[in-house]
Amino acid sequence: MRLNAPREAVAGLLDLLGGGPADRPAEPQAARLLDAFAEAGYLDAPPPWPPERADILVLGDDRLTAPLTGFLSAAGARPRPGTPKDVAALADARTSDAAAVVWCLDRPVPPGLWEDADRLPARGIAWARCHREGLQVWIEPIAASPGDVLSAHVAARRLAATPAHRELAAYWAGAAGASGGTVVSGPHPVTGPAAAATAAALLAADLADWAVGACDGRTKAPLPARRRLRRLDLRDLTVTDHCVLPVPRVAPITEHRA
Repeated sequence: MRLNAPREAVAGLLDLLGGGPADRPAEPQAARLLDAFAEAGYLDAPPPWPPERADILVLGDDRLTAPLTGFLSAAGARPRPGTPKDVAALADARTSDAAAVVWCLDRPVPPGLWEDADRLPARGIAWARCHREGLQVWIEPIAASPGDVLSAHVAARRLAATPAHRELAAYWAGAAGASGGTVVSGPHPVTGPAAAATAAALLAADLADWAVGACDGRTKAPLPARRRLRRLDLRDLTVTDHCVLPVPRVAPITEHRA
């Protein structure tokens, strides 16, 4: 590879790649060259986790939350266990000591379970989640502010996109009947350690992007984390990305009489 850049820019880049002094050049083209290499990850270490976004409430099934907690701690966050009651309290409280909530289910989401959590982004609390349906784990977009994609939006989009919407709705309702709407803990024979670690790593990466302010599309990723629904196939651990948008509010229908 040959770089079409001024000699001083290339010399400065070689110094940085070789561990030399990190003096930023004043020449604009040289600075752009260094920025490109830094964006590709060749020069800079990952940015530290901001302390004001470090407290994260983690709840759900141990199979997924255990590796997720490890990844978040290693990245500099401060994860701690929580309960659905804690989430409801966060949604109603005026102040919060948690910057984000992440909820992982090794089963389908019972209807209504995530209603309180969907209120968190309006209060400035980030909201991340994943769940398993059969041989797929769905990793939903991270929501961090009003107007982001909520779990209710994802459910509505998925129902609208499939001709088997009645069957899918019945499958979700069956999850509520099987568990009484509570969180079921413990491993599942489908979700092995590698699959659980993969799902947890993807969630941890989304939360890290949110923490440093890189989840809103300013990176060159094909889809920003705020608009990206991912499906992890548990058979071969392949990941597919799907764009998903919020569902706009619809004005109520009023009856007009002549």
